[in-house]
Amino acid sequence: MPDSPIRKLARFANAAKAAGREVIHLNIGQPDIATPQVAWDAVRNDPRTVLEYSPSEGFASYREGLAKYYASVGVDVTPDQILVTTGGSEALVFAFMACLNPGDEVIIPEPFYANYNGFAAMAGVNIVPVTANIDDAFALPEMSAFAERITPRTRAILVCTPGNPTGKVYSNEALAALADLVKEHDLFLFADEVYREFAYEGDLPRSVLALPGLEQNAVLIDSVSKRYSMCGARIGALVTRNADLYAAAMKFAMARLSPPTLAQIAAEAALQTPPAYFEEVRAAYVARRDALVDGLNAIDGVTCPRPGGAFYAVARFPIDDANRFCQWLLEEFALDGATVMLAPNSGFYATPGIGLDEVRMAYVLEVPKIEQAVAILQAALAAYPGRAN
Repeated sequence: MPDSPIRKLARFANAAKAAGREVIHLNIGQPDIATPQVAWDAVRNDPRTVLEYSPSEGFASYREGLAKYYASVGVDVTPDQILVTTGGSEALVFAFMACLNPGDEVIIPEPFYANYNGFAAMAGVNIVPVTANIDDAFALPEMSAFAERITPRTRAILVCTPGNPTGKVYSNEALAALADLVKEHDLFLFADEVYREFAYEGDLPRSVLALPGLEQNAVLIDSVSKRYSMCGARIGALVTRNADLYAAAMKFAMARLSPPTLAQIAAEAALQTPPAYFEEVRAAYVARRDALVDGLNAIDGVTCPRPGGAFYAVARFPIDDANRFCQWLLEEFALDGATVMLAPNSGFYATPGIGLDEVRMAYVLEVPKIEQAVAILQAALAAYPGRAN
């Protein structure tokens, strides 16, 4: 199992706090946005006297509510095509284990959510990366690059849009091209769509389950963690119209018994969140994004493409090694008693040796705190002994 680049420096952050320094956390996608009140109220007012198991596939009422939600975003599925999971993470692990055998391959454009590496290791699956480039704002690579990597062991392609760590939103045309490739080679198309509501440059992205001809190939991975700022609930979903795939995933679901009961109650209630909530949240994230990206790009030697969605940005710094720089920030640097925790972006690649001068940042804090973080980073880059020219 690989270390998480998001959390592996936590002990250095804890030591910095113990020494009296403030640590501004840009390393982890933990929003400070309030969880919808309706979710809290549902748990506080629940009349149960026994905290019982739920069905392995999740409560029927919640799956019925999810089906209505998906219909509102252009996805026509039934409740029995929705498997409630313990977070989107478990949904992806179930998908890997239900669709691929040990030694099979899944193609993923990199950089990608770092824990995909861990999920693949758990399932015995090999990741075959297709590298996107920061100088191209992490655009989806050409289909020829995907096609070149297809082998007899290839079983799936996995994409995340809007993306983590890059914030990239793939166009409908790019998704349609992927769908054609998947159909041509009879692969599964896994789509991590947990950031669906957070797209800032036009319409919300199209779901893979809305693409024609993928009824047996498309697998949607979803979660309430970011949508409703409910990261600790650990409620996700695997959604597919492929009955055999669903039945295979259910075996894993039964083996882990059930998803969390109280968290499902909260998640079901959260479906009643009004659209105004997302309008306000999107406006907040746009302001935070612009404060971070504009501030970083004003620093000499820094490159930071403007993300189109989610709440992450990747920046290239003039440094020798982001792992070393991020640890140095926590151990040795402070500005007015504060420092910043970042995630080294090399851990978001499967290809060794690339992304060493990149960091991922989550703009999940209020604008003044982001501006303070940028000022700290500007001073830190000027003082860092491993600065590259």
